[in-house]
Amino acid sequence: MGENVIIVINNLSKVFERDGEKTEAIRNLSLSVIRGQLLCIVGPTGCGKTTLLRIVAGLEKPTSGTVILDGQEISSPSADRGMVFQEFALFPWRTVTGNIEFGLEIKGAPIEERTEIVKRYVDLVGLKGFENAYPRELSGGMKQRVAIARALANDPRVLLMDEPFGSLDAQTRNIMQRELLRIWNETKKTIVFVTHSVDEAVYLADRIAVLTARPGTLKKTIDISLPRPRDRVGEEFLEIRRSILHEVEIEVEEALKQP
Repeated sequence: MGENVIIVINNLSKVFERDGEKTEAIRNLSLSVIRGQLLCIVGPTGCGKTTLLRIVAGLEKPTSGTVILDGQEISSPSADRGMVFQEFALFPWRTVTGNIEFGLEIKGAPIEERTEIVKRYVDLVGLKGFENAYPRELSGGMKQRVAIARALANDPRVLLMDEPFGSLDAQTRNIMQRELLRIWNETKKTIVFVTHSVDEAVYLADRIAVLTARPGTLKKTIDISLPRPRDRVGEEFLEIRRSILHEVEIEVEEALKQP
């Protein structure tokens, strides 16, 4: 590939077994992630997108195959991979500050360091003035900003995002997409972003990986070279969107044929 690869996924397979029945979620999936890029993963429901992300996070074990991060095989969760979930996953009894500094507390970082890091990421995600607010006092978009700040506070090499804006209303979702691009541009982090929305993927990504219907494997990757900010109704944007949507729809039809 000739570019700086940070993650290499080799022939990854995952089979779940429950009550004696096996479900093959992923089959022989291979994919590389370029350092500093924003990679979006799309595909039909049930194709293994979230399972793939959880394996990269170390939250699931593959049945076979490997995931290599900077030359080291991933076998468990680590602070070098930050995870942002769709459902926010904030601690309701902790303030914005308390949630963001949680990982730093676990690592035993001194309070002066925690205070400095929290301030930096509160400012970065646009939550200044809300440091002492609790999750119940925040909107959905603000909660997700907290979740992003908490993941970044540990200075991960890779940020993994599982449909992070899926529960937001359309307007807030568009705002958060723009905010994510701003944060990504400032932090230069590698981001792997799972989404059901082809529009979101084309708006955000440097590169899009399309997965097949279950068992999920890599169907194709598409490089997106459109300049940012991207015009969602521009001719080039819509053409790329149509092309990828067609690929996904073929896989959705395949998924509907499955028992």
